[in-house]
Amino acid sequence: MTIVEHIKEFRRRLLIALAGILVGTIIGFIWYNTSVWQIPTLGELLRDPYCSLPAESRWAMSDSEECRLLATGPFDPFMLRLKVAALVGMVLGSPIWLSQLWGFITPGLMKNERRYTAIFVTIAVLLFVSGAVLAYFVVAYGLEFLLTIGGDTQAAALTGDKYFGFLLALLAIFGVSFEVPLVIGMLNVVGILPYDAIKDKRRMIIMILFVFAAFMTPGQDPFTMLVLALSLTVLVELAIQFCRINDKRRVKNRPEWLDSDDLSASPLDVSSGGEDAPSPVEAPEAVEPSQMQKPGGQASISYKPGRADFGDVL
Repeated sequence: MTIVEHIKEFRRRLLIALAGILVGTIIGFIWYNTSVWQIPTLGELLRDPYCSLPAESRWAMSDSEECRLLATGPFDPFMLRLKVAALVGMVLGSPIWLSQLWGFITPGLMKNERRYTAIFVTIAVLLFVSGAVLAYFVVAYGLEFLLTIGGDTQAAALTGDKYFGFLLALLAIFGVSFEVPLVIGMLNVVGILPYDAIKDKRRMIIMILFVFAAFMTPGQDPFTMLVLALSLTVLVELAIQFCRINDKRRVKNRPEWLDSDDLSASPLDVSSGGEDAPSPVEAPEAVEPSQMQKPGGQASISYKPGRADFGDVL
């Protein structure tokens, strides 16, 4: 296609992707306060980690045990609902915008590159979702440590913006961090990171992962940091084992001539049936002489096909 046709195709696919995100955002905006088919509302799902805290650790404006978050501005509830709905729209619309992105880049890839890219995208989505789900179940323990550390001297009264910002940041950090093993595997596949370069550096890698978890977790609570560090350690070890298996397979399938010196000649394959084996020499076919008289009385011998008979020649 020409450049103009590429731009038109990009515009068409971009509009379809935005339409999918918009539909997902509308669904998320409605789902925020509406329960469908006995499914809890989105607001309740996101609020549950905070509401699971002991009642004495949460500040309540009345004597009721109802759990609510505070809003300090007139537009805070609307903007918070819109922000959460937009995030849900990105998740629900991901099959549409990922398929449009895939359809745009696929024509420029080879057949094997398409297969590798599809595997890469699938594993990336699964790892991100796994990290986000783990963070959702971990956030309650992190909040319990952070909000109950004050004891009886203070009670937590969180605003919706602060709480959802903390929760979404934790989900994103866990999801993105779970992509680290995939990056290691892809670097090994393209030949940049061999197994021999990392097999003896496990202690250093584990220390880096724990330092990374200590700095990246939003709440800095020890439980969340420990869960993130241990999860990454297990996933990175799986990635290292993948590098070991992939390198072993690569060496097994590597031709021997690639390891020879550039200035040395490769050995000839002279075995029977080999490419460099000498071809058999056939016996001469012309054997029977016939006399032909040339000018000057000299005899000329010509050979005709037949069996060799040197006695006749002599």
